[in-house]
Amino acid sequence: MSGPSRTEQSRTAAPSPKGAAVGRRIGIGLMYGLWKPRVLGGWRVPAAGPVILAVNHSHNIDGPMLMGTAPRPVHFLIKKEAFIGPLDPFLLSIGQLKVDRTTTDRAAVTDALGVLTGGGVLGIFPEGSRGEGDFASLRSGLAYFAVRTGAPIVPVAVLGSTDRRGRLISALPPLRSRIDVVFGDAFEAGDGSGRRTRQAMDDATLRIQKRLTAHLDHARRLTGRRAGLE
Repeated sequence: MSGPSRTEQSRTAAPSPKGAAVGRRIGIGLMYGLWKPRVLGGWRVPAAGPVILAVNHSHNIDGPMLMGTAPRPVHFLIKKEAFIGPLDPFLLSIGQLKVDRTTTDRAAVTDALGVLTGGGVLGIFPEGSRGEGDFASLRSGLAYFAVRTGAPIVPVAVLGSTDRRGRLISALPPLRSRIDVVFGDAFEAGDGSGRRTRQAMDDATLRIQKRLTAHLDHARRLTGRRAGLE
């Protein structure tokens, strides 16, 4: 009987902090090489300890852009559909987390909790999928991770990725165009009671949505931009 394949072994391995650090270096090279990121408030990300970066999501480059502009390496929860062909072992090798959004993916939950309990940075698109990027509809996963671990949430607004289409590759923003990445103040999602009931998660989700929406509004005013698809 043959053992598990290398891909299966990498799926069950703990997310690699060293891999995420490599991913950050790759992200820096690509994002600053292809576009002109302007990072505002990066100092608001705690320098050490667990933290969750909650990012609006209106374009496919939003995740890589954050990986290349965040002050610390980020482990992103990424939909399993992105792990195709050679991207599967590559994304796993740089510490990214594969998640099946159609069910309760216990392996992904374990991986994400492992990142936070290990003092790492977890990146989440709380809207669940690419859309208007306005935090109008949040899934409960973000609240669960924040309340379960006590990790602070830092809201992040990525603006400018959907303003215009590139001439060479229409699916991407124009090369060397400016994209703003605005980090907000860290905050706690829980109410201090330590409760993890469904009602507590629902209440935490509402508090999170209010904070994220307020940050996005602030980021738009600060940069003179708007988020969303055109």
